[in-house]
Parts: sequence; structure tokens; C-alpha cells
Amino acid sequence: MTPSLEARSLSLVRDGTVVLNDVSFAVARGEVYALLGGNGAGKSTTLLTFLGFLVPSGGEVLVGGQAVAGNVEAARTQIAYLPEAAALYGHLDAYENLGYFLDLAGRKVGRTAMDAALDQVALPQEARTRRMQSYSKGMRQKTAIALALLRDTPILLLDEPTSGLDPVAIDEFHAMVKALASAGRTVLMVTHDVYGACQVADRVGLLRGGRLVGSFEAGPGGRIDTETVHAAFAEREAA
Repeated sequence: MTPSLEARSLSLVRDGTVVLNDVSFAVARGEVYALLGGNGAGKSTTLLTFLGFLVPSGGEVLVGGQAVAGNVEAARTQIAYLPEAAALYGHLDAYENLGYFLDLAGRKVGRTAMDAALDQVALPQEARTRRMQSYSKGMRQKTAIALALLRDTPILLLDEPTSGLDPVAIDEFHAMVKALASAGRTVLMVTHDVYGACQVADRVGLLRGGRLVGSFEAGPGGRIDTETVHAAFAEREAA
């Protein structure tokens, strides 16, 4: 079966610095793949190559079996991207932000669908008509997650998606991601959170200095062993 996302010997050099070096992985439909690494590992850069914002210096990335190079717009129609700090408008409320950005994406949804998505991310009803400038970081992140869900694309790219969320909201988010994958969506998330990656992902790739230096899969219990991954992460970061 053709992977939903694939990096083939992906390399990228920016301003003379090697940011990604011969990175290869594939993510199947209905799978959650977590790319784990510290600051500067190349995690976010990898996501931006799938979106066509950065052009590989070597190798290629594919979305739905098609190379992104030369097919950028087609690739983006299949992807909803959640950045670490979503650029939502502070003078608009949650509904207005959702409506505006969905209009830009060419997607029309009604208030009922918006409420369903906001219910899914547990944004309080009373907050939805308040201006975004009054929101906490966690509430803004929940609104951004709802926006990604409403795009209704087969692929989700998540950049540090639980940043700013409290522990209960993080657990709720991970449960939601698992449910989306079970329904057939493909999820690629990048994170520095070892526990979160192991809790939600089917597979974890360890990225350091632009290289993919380790790979971990869920065992018989359906979970990736956190201690094993943490030890590998700590060892690599200390190297």
C-alpha cells in the first residue's frame, strides 16, 4: 500500500548548514508517527518540506505517493497543519477565527460543525464568543486544533501540538489523535516530549542533528516503552 507520507533520503542545507541529512521514513494511512528530538534537531523543518515551504537539497518527500516538488498545491489540499504557535486573530472570537481561516481554505462549515469540533477539543462554551485576546495559550491551542480538524483532510501535521495544554487536556488530545487515526487519518507529529510521543504514537523516530538515529515501535501491549526511548533520547542529547 502506498504510504500517505514518505521521506526518501531527505537532505536540506540552509545557509551552508546541514539541517537534515539523509532522513528516510514512511507513515501509513491510519498511523500516528512521532518524530522526537530536541531543539534544532530538524523536526519542524521536516514538516515544512512536506508542505512545500522548503525545497530539499537532496532526496524527496511524497504525499499520497506523489512527490511534493512540482505538486505543492495538490499536496497541501490533503494536509491540515497545526503549528506550535497558531496565528489566530485576537480581536475575533473562536467562531470568527474558524470561519475566516476555513474560508481561506475554501471550506464552508456552519456553527453546528464548529461547535462539534470545539466540543471535541473541550473548549468551554462560554469562551467561544469571547475575543481571542482574552484566551490562555492552552485555549488558543485548542481553537487551532479544532481548525485543523474542521479542514477534514486525510493527513494531519502537528508541530508540538500539546504545547501550552494542561495534563488533562494533553491526555484528551492524545485520545483524540488515536481516535482520528482509528478512523483512517494519517498523523505526523513532531515533539520533544518523550512521554507524549510514546503514549500516542504507533512508531517513534528519534531525530538528532538532522539525522534519524533511532526507531521504536509499539510492543504487544500497544505502547512504546517510555524508559527505552527516554534513555536513547538522553544519550543522544548528551552525545
